Amino acid sequence: MPTIYAQRRARLAAQLGEGGIALVPTAPERLRNRDSGHLYRHDSYFYYLSGFAEPNAWLVLTGDGRSVLFCQPKDAEREIWDGIRLGPEAAPTALGVDEAHPVDELDQRLPALLENKTTVWYPFATHAGLEGRLDGWLQKVRARVRYGALAPGAQRDLCGPLDEMRLVKDAHELDIMRRAARISAGAHVRAMQCCARMIRAGEDVREYHLDAELLHEFRQHGSQAPAYGSIVAAGANACVLHYRADAAPIRDGELVLIDAGCELDGYASDITRTFPANGKFSGPQRALYELVLASQQAAIDATKPGARFTDPHEATVKVLTQGLLDLGLLDRQRHGTLDDAIADRAYFAYYMHRTGHWLGMDVHDCGSYVEPSEVGQVSERRDPLSDELIRDRPSRILRPGMVLTIEPGLYVRPSEGVPKEFWNIGIRIEDDAVVTEGGCELISRGVPVAVDEIEALMR
Repeated sequence: MPTIYAQRRARLAAQLGEGGIALVPTAPERLRNRDSGHLYRHDSYFYYLSGFAEPNAWLVLTGDGRSVLFCQPKDAEREIWDGIRLGPEAAPTALGVDEAHPVDELDQRLPALLENKTTVWYPFATHAGLEGRLDGWLQKVRARVRYGALAPGAQRDLCGPLDEMRLVKDAHELDIMRRAARISAGAHVRAMQCCARMIRAGEDVREYHLDAELLHEFRQHGSQAPAYGSIVAAGANACVLHYRADAAPIRDGELVLIDAGCELDGYASDITRTFPANGKFSGPQRALYELVLASQQAAIDATKPGARFTDPHEATVKVLTQGLLDLGLLDRQRHGTLDDAIADRAYFAYYMHRTGHWLGMDVHDCGSYVEPSEVGQVSERRDPLSDELIRDRPSRILRPGMVLTIEPGLYVRPSEGVPKEFWNIGIRIEDDAVVTEGGCELISRGVPVAVDEIEALMR
């Protein structure tokens, strides 16, 4: 396992240039309230390069490939309270770094490591206080200029090269992400079946009952935590995109939207399913659901090497807008042709988010959505709804190994001119897609999406 992280460090070191040095801190521990802490979660950049999940640690990497870890020292008393520490003595063998030191020696040792380097790289604007500490270390180097010491004359953002590396997943990462998706799919299945069973039994069903089923399945299969706050939204609550209350009753005849995924070994999954609480879609529910599903299939077909990141979204919008016109949610007399309705963004009243995002160590993973070689190509347009000036750049070209979500939706709130049978229906269908040589692989289809399959599962 250390070999994977050593290979990543070597790839990054080659981009630092002669005289380059990179500083990568992990995340701080955070308090939930008073003296009670949140479950610790490492910094993703740090873990990507080290595989080390303990708090209070730094990785230093130089352009010639040297790696130095600063970590918590062994401490018998603290380990009684907080758990076993790896310690700097064991770190080189366990993690494959060249050397390791106690983290309380960081301020003492960093100036010497920075001395005679030309460029210092670190992740800009991600760690509170990092810039201030770096200033202090550089001042100590500059205090030695009369003795021949040189301080780095340039500072560069490390996020750029690391984001590009993390954007294309290696085989090790994809294996973890497939396992995370399987666990999450199983959790969705469990919640769906639980909901139908409780409704049929006449029990009081609350959103938090299904949230509990999700968490049970995550932990039962080795996930360390949810990848993000799970959304369990019944009825009209499904029209709130980031619904958090998680306490409303789930009523017979309503749809339930669950957006939930686990984190496994540092990698996120992200799945959304919408299903009838009683296991049977009504006519209007089915009509809107099958429209969203058709739009997702169009987006899936558009997800392939050489396509643009925006292509799946454009495919989704075309199908959704045509369906909204056909179902009478958009007025043909007012909006005209399909192309006119898309140009006017008429669909935005019902579909106001993009169709996907990068997925990886973070649920909204890093990586530019603009093609780097075309960043200078800018076009301007006016938003037809807000009249805001929009500057567009060519979006990222998809390559094998990239992982993104595909998540179209429709959210119908009560409104004049909207058929009442569609009021308070919120639907989103989300899958995790790995771009492959021939298209994309959906790694989250362990939970069904077709209407007939959902109804069969919930019988």
